Amino acid sequence: MSYGAAAAEHIAGGDARIDGVSTRFPQRVYGQGQEPDPRFSLANERTFLAWIRTSLALVAGGVALEALVLDMDPTLRLVAALVFIGLGLLAAVQAWVGWMRTESALRVARALPGPAVGTVIAVGMVIGILLIVLGFVLP
Repeated sequence: MSYGAAAAEHIAGGDARIDGVSTRFPQRVYGQGQEPDPRFSLANERTFLAWIRTSLALVAGGVALEALVLDMDPTLRLVAALVFIGLGLLAAVQAWVGWMRTESALRVARALPGPAVGTVIAVGMVIGILLIVLGFVLP
């Protein structure tokens, strides 16, 4: 099958393949198993987007901590801002890795994986919030 025919089949809703190989990115995910029910793939995409929104909110919170003039300890403010920015970057990585792991599991009918860094992000949030509180409480 030519690339043009594969692209037309993909647009029509089929799994675009040239000589039996998927042309979709990432090949590591789409090159295995069977196409899952579209509802599950779309739910996986919504979860990816939720992690991206979380990532953006964490990075924005970290930037805002440093950009705003707050009456708090500057060192604790900087550390808290860096914690939130780091967590935002980690959440973006979780979005991509989680999407790939879940889509792969759907394609080969395996149990769905849990979030790899969910606990780390939760603990980091608690640490960041404690740093902010300490920054306001300490003289």
